[in-house]
Amino acid sequence: MRPVSADAALPADPAPELIETLQARILSGHSATAVLEAWCAERGLAAEARLVARRVASPDKPLGAVRRLRLALAPDEVVRYRRVRLACGDHVLSEADNWYVPGRLTPAMNAALDETEAPFGRVVRPLEPTRRNVALRPLREPGAGQPGPADPLFAVDAVLATGAGLPFCEVAETYLGAVLGRGPWRR
Repeated sequence: MRPVSADAALPADPAPELIETLQARILSGHSATAVLEAWCAERGLAAEARLVARRVASPDKPLGAVRRLRLALAPDEVVRYRRVRLACGDHVLSEADNWYVPGRLTPAMNAALDETEAPFGRVVRPLEPTRRNVALRPLREPGAGQPGPADPLFAVDAVLATGAGLPFCEVAETYLGAVLGRGPWRR
């Protein structure tokens, strides 16, 4: 009987399996923030598995008619735009565009979104949000090789609603190669 090396149990490129696992967790979770913090802890990406949302200076992206419908907006209802990079330690795991209805959040939530690096999911947790996924887009060609930390892997669009069903945010999230973390295959 031939001895089996420890490396023989590892797939040559574990990225597709890890990507599928993360996609499934994101799609089934109520909060991308909570899923990414748990993922960060499991993958050992930082000493403290706590996400920060680093604001990205960029012009506002228009909401568009379809997104306005999904948010059930009144014609004069205000929507704010926020673009962030979600990081765990030194690893930028995703980039997100958030269109949210400030009138459906508390003043404290709006202040936290304006003045801190708190991720959206953590700020709105008291609303007991639910998440309805609208789209999943793979952004990586099969067999493309091991992705780099900044390489886009997949994107998810979702609508967040209160526990009572009132939509208050639409997100467009792009998950990056850094989310895969380190392993024996990434020396």
